Amino acid sequence: MQSNKLRMAIRATAAVVVAGMAGQAGAVSFNAGGWDSSVYGYASLKASYDIDENAASSTRSFNYSGINVGAAEDNEATGYFGADAFQSRIGFKTTSPEGVTFNVEGDFRGGGGGSLRLRHAYGSYNGILAGQTWSNFTSFVGSTSTLDFDSLPGLAGYQSRTPQLRYTTGALSISAEQPQNSIEGAGAAAKDGMPALTARFEDSSGGLSYSAAVLAQQLGYDTGTSDESAFGFATFVAAKIALSDMISIQGTLSFTEGASSYLYRAGVASAYVAPNGDVETISGYGGSIGAGFNLGNGRSMNLGVGMTEVDLDDGVADGVIAASTTQSVAAVMANYKWTPVKNVMMGVEYQYGMREVQSGDDGDANRLLFAAQYNF
Repeated sequence: MQSNKLRMAIRATAAVVVAGMAGQAGAVSFNAGGWDSSVYGYASLKASYDIDENAASSTRSFNYSGINVGAAEDNEATGYFGADAFQSRIGFKTTSPEGVTFNVEGDFRGGGGGSLRLRHAYGSYNGILAGQTWSNFTSFVGSTSTLDFDSLPGLAGYQSRTPQLRYTTGALSISAEQPQNSIEGAGAAAKDGMPALTARFEDSSGGLSYSAAVLAQQLGYDTGTSDESAFGFATFVAAKIALSDMISIQGTLSFTEGASSYLYRAGVASAYVAPNGDVETISGYGGSIGAGFNLGNGRSMNLGVGMTEVDLDDGVADGVIAASTTQSVAAVMANYKWTPVKNVMMGVEYQYGMREVQSGDDGDANRLLFAAQYNF
């Protein structure tokens, strides 16, 4: 019984991280003709104050590319405030009498913010899922809960949604997905020659929850006269352990070769076209670690650190990648959240981020984030 309770707690925490904050989720449920259905979502306000940089994106998330480096950091603008409600979402989920589940969900982050964006649109039956949802090369097991919608760099896997065909049996899931590729120097000639293939194992035992996954993909280009390709792969491990009813520790580790899009928040190409026409892959690694503290009475605190780094030396030496390209990013986030009443969450978060480019120039930024979320 205790093991089941711990599993439920861990899965509930993972669901909170997916929502981007620790609010209590609700839903308007009903049954019609044997179909079990629910309408769910939330209204969310995010407000940020960038102390020494203008480093906010839509939903007021940390935009690491907005951190100035080198001499530009000495001339940075200070004191930027902004607020939006683009993270607000709505979804519909229903299960037929035969056990077929359908889910459609959207938010308002599309087009830079304000227009409807499709998040989930899939059906599933008897372990087979088809449509768009979280990539199978993703896990929230080792994620630290943050108010920042995009969270820490270095989390496990793609951390977003993609069209796919997936089969799940027990703790094992395999999938064929739309690849997420970019090749510096390939331009419009870049192509996907095959789906991205993934396998993920995720389970829990006692107070420990864990996940591991691998991904393989082909990336290349075809100009009509020249056709070159290479294979890329990625892997991650993630874990969370409940030390007590009040304290948890979680973390992730990732490595990629020719799959930088799957190194969360790395923000660089997966490969580049060398002067001789070959496709040269780019390697990278990342990770995160954090702790959560349940203070009781709907209050909690979370502290997390994350980073990514890629190897751009060969690409710069070949004259294909600019020395001003981001090589590494890192962040520290600490937040306090409270639930004054059921289905309402408010919180504040301090964020410190760093960016370094391949030339060695670096910079940092400090910011504050406020959030209010009303679930239904």
